[in-house]
Amino acid sequence: MTDINETEKGQPGIAVAALFGLCPECGAKTLFAAPAQFADRCDNCGLDYSAFNVGDGPAAILTLLLGALIIAAAISLDVAVRPPFWVHVLIWVPVTSLMVLFSLRIAKGALLIAEHRNKASEGKLADKDPEE
Repeated sequence: MTDINETEKGQPGIAVAALFGLCPECGAKTLFAAPAQFADRCDNCGLDYSAFNVGDGPAAILTLLLGALIIAAAISLDVAVRPPFWVHVLIWVPVTSLMVLFSLRIAKGALLIAEHRNKASEGKLADKDPEE
């Protein structure tokens, strides 16, 4: 039986690999070229990251989750101390930006790593007999 943080190949689990931007094939820290942008390929093993289709799923769910958290925190602060509007701007704009970048990086990385480990690919229809 394998540890929850490791796969059969000895690679770290999805959460750890996504957090540190590790290649799902070799474990090198080559997954990201920018804060939330994948590199074209792994510099260590050559795995082509552009072959994976992460899409906008992580961005959509993070918009909902982080939006709810930020709004709840902003309302709580406003009810507790009634700061002026500019204080809200100084607090919540950078907090929101950092939370989005950090969580989007992790979510996109986790989805790419899961696609690689599960050998996910685009669905294909079986060839049908034209006479049917």
